[in-house]
Formats: sequence, C-alpha cells, structure tokens
Amino acid sequence: MTQIASGSEGRPQITAAMVKQLREQTGAGMMDVKSALTEAGGDMEQATILLRKKGLAAAGKKAGRIAAEGAVTAFVSDSIGVLVEVNCETDFVGRNENFRKFADEVAAIIAKSKASSVEALNSEPWPGDAEGQTVGQVTQSKIASIKENIAIRRFVRYEAAPNAVFSAYIHAGGRIGVLVELVATSGAKSAKMNEVAKDVAMHVAAAEPRFIRRDEVTQKDLDTEREIARDVAAKSGKPENIVEKMVTGKMEKFYGEACLLEQPYIRNDKQTVNEYLASSAKESGCEYTVTRFTRYKLGEGIEKKSDDFAAEVASFMK
Repeated sequence: MTQIASGSEGRPQITAAMVKQLREQTGAGMMDVKSALTEAGGDMEQATILLRKKGLAAAGKKAGRIAAEGAVTAFVSDSIGVLVEVNCETDFVGRNENFRKFADEVAAIIAKSKASSVEALNSEPWPGDAEGQTVGQVTQSKIASIKENIAIRRFVRYEAAPNAVFSAYIHAGGRIGVLVELVATSGAKSAKMNEVAKDVAMHVAAAEPRFIRRDEVTQKDLDTEREIARDVAAKSGKPENIVEKMVTGKMEKFYGEACLLEQPYIRNDKQTVNEYLASSAKESGCEYTVTRFTRYKLGEGIEKKSDDFAAEVASFMK
C-alpha cells in the first residue's frame, strides 16, 4: 500500500508529485485525479480504481456519439497483412500520438488474432495487460482517458498465398489506406515484387477501383450500368443499332473505370495497370497477379453530425 503523508488536522497530504504520477498512469484530468486521491485518502491504488469506475461510466456515455474521424493504419509482415480503421470524434484526437499508437497496437493484435469480426476481436485479451483486460475493455479505457468516443470500425486480415507479397499504402496521415496482395504465378518471388505491389497500392488509393478484373463485376452492377447506358443512349434519338453500339461503348468505359487491371496506370496513363504489371514482370522473368486488395477511406459511409453552432450554444446555456 502507498505511504501517505499527513497534512494539517490529520488529513492526507495530496502532493503535486502524486497528482502528476496518477495523471500519467490514468490519463485522467488534473481535477479528476486530485478529487480521486482526496476521496481515496491519498491511496494511489484506490484512487486508480475510483477513476476507472468513473471513467468507464463516462466512456459509456461517450460511446453513443458519432465517431467519423481517426485513422486507417496497417500491419504487414512476410505472412500477414492487416488493414484497420479506428475511429474517434475529432481530427485533433485522430492526429494525437497516443491515439495513433493505440491504432497501431490494434493492427498488431489483429495480425496475431483469428478474429473475423470487430465483435470477436473486442472479446479477445489485450496482450500483456496486467489486469487481463480484453481489447474492448482497453478501448473503453482509452475513451475515458482521451474523452472521446473511440471505436474499432472494420478490418481485414490476409494470410499470404504461396509466392505472395503484401504492400500497404497509407495516404494523408490515415485518411485512406490500401492493402494489396501480389503473387508471382510463375518464376521465383523477388525483391522487385515489393516495389510493384507498392505501386499498385498507391494506384488503388488514387483511382478507387471496385474490382480487380471484369469477371468479378456482379450481375447487379452490370444490369444497373447497362440500364443507365441504354437510357442515355435512347434519348439521343439514334437508330436501335447505333444505340446498341453506344451501350457497348459505355460498358467498356465502365470496365475501364471500375476494374483495376483496365484502369490507366496513374504514373503512365499510356498503359493500363495490367500492362504495367506485364512489363514489370517481364523484367523479373516471371508473371505477376493481383489476387486481392482492400481500400478504406476514413469515415466512409458514416453520417457525420452537423450541428447549428448557435443552437448548440443556446442549448448549453439552458
């Protein structure tokens, strides 16, 4: 148990050093720390428990708030590739070193996990935690210390195929993240593959492909695009045979925009990504195939709250 110095009238003396130490250990605010130490009679361990109880209660209130900022981050090794989006409420916190460290730690945990969902991940133990907390409980503790809602939103975990390399590209400090798997389908895996995979990841970040190749396009997408193309062509008043040619042309354009291998390569729009892969593979004496990719855009699909500032102030004053 912590030794407690006595102040006047026998009350425990709460020193600046004690407040500083507890703040560093818990991340709580100065007044919260001082209050907890006073309530605990200067016992650091008891004060920590009090803060966690109060902090977790506060975290529960924050957990319902919209979190659309944060960071997309990655973990890549020879055998595992991970891409994860961790959200918070403000860009300020999203750029905070402690938040970034937490996001990177989550990516590393996913790399060693077999969890296939955020719910399953949250139930797993946080490695090395002295109190045996789960990932979800550590996340709640972060909410309490950072004082914003924080959530692990989504992730993918790739296990490497034979002769495969992974590359991750994180753009604009975590606003966009991409994970790519590139396989040498003939010939030996080489160092050149890492460079090519990185180029493809950067291209995916910029060009937003939805599919790798045209045979992956769903029938629903094809029907929708064809319907739109036919409607536009029909309004031109052209004969039916011309309309059909126009529809065919529109569909080819769709493939060129939506399919990675048919997109103009961002570093040389005179060749497609497929042509870039072919020329790079020829230099290495093998063949390259992009087997999968994932692209996350931070906050994509989350409806951000847009408050009227004057109304918010008026509400606060009430």
